[in-house]
Amino acid sequence: MPAPEPDSPNLDSVFVEQPAVEIVGLVKRYGDVLALDGVSFAVPTGNVVALLGPNGAGKTTAVEVCEGFRGPDSGIVRVLGLDPRRDARALRPRVGVMLQGGGAYPAARCAEMLRLVASFARHPHDPPALLAALGLGSVAGTPVKRLSGGQRQRLSLAMAIVGRPELVFLDEPTAGLDPAARHATWAVVEGLRRDGATVVLTTHFMDEAERLADSVVVLDHGKVVAAGSPSELTRAGMAGQVSFRAPAGLDLATLAGALPAGALASEPTPGHYLVESPVDPDLLAALTGWCARQNVLAEDLQVQRRSLEDVFLELTGRELRS
Repeated sequence: MPAPEPDSPNLDSVFVEQPAVEIVGLVKRYGDVLALDGVSFAVPTGNVVALLGPNGAGKTTAVEVCEGFRGPDSGIVRVLGLDPRRDARALRPRVGVMLQGGGAYPAARCAEMLRLVASFARHPHDPPALLAALGLGSVAGTPVKRLSGGQRQRLSLAMAIVGRPELVFLDEPTAGLDPAARHATWAVVEGLRRDGATVVLTTHFMDEAERLADSVVVLDHGKVVAAGSPSELTRAGMAGQVSFRAPAGLDLATLAGALPAGALASEPTPGHYLVESPVDPDLLAALTGWCARQNVLAEDLQVQRRSLEDVFLELTGRELRS
């Protein structure tokens, strides 16, 4: 009798998609300065991840190591499963890099520069369409040296993504842009995610990180001090607040007793009430239910949750840094 065949493995259970970027114990020094001190994080494929941190936190160094422009002193760095320095040639057509300096020839015209970059890709985006999406259609024939700072910034973004890269590094993509240009840039980044690309961006704009990022990594003094989705970070730690107006002198002890455990109720000024607690549907239901039972109309009810900027300042401090 033939031996029974072994059970076939469940491929869905054993297959784990490789991160687009994986960093383990990354250390980088510049002389006596320890720029990165054992940094570890991963960037899931198809996600937008924002690197946040004050000036000098190590964001740019981490990105430059991933891009292969700098080598690590120790630790492991893998980009699309490859070593960013040893395998630079294999990675080059798969990775887009937005350079702060722009990287464009000053005498070249805007459209010419983008067509040149597109010519190196197998299946590039249509350059005129990409210029139009970034609000550069009207300056397509303008030499790069005559573009404004914001226009050069958007051209740099176009050059980074015109080749349809699998992974894009964006360094301060909206620095110096007006609100309309910022929103146009955000729309392009969101389009990259929809197309399945992975995006790693650095930014000092917390609203940008909240809008775009699936997850954020906060660096400070060369270390990872927090990581997670924007909602996870803003929910953790300090409570949110719900404020409302109602007749003065409500029974705060009764109100607190009706709220979830740990919620604090106060009346800072007559008729103005404040409930401090993690804000979720249960809290709001308990608060409005209590008001209904007391025949109290809660007016001007406002929910205030801490923002990503609040979290950032709690983690990194409020002092100015050079």
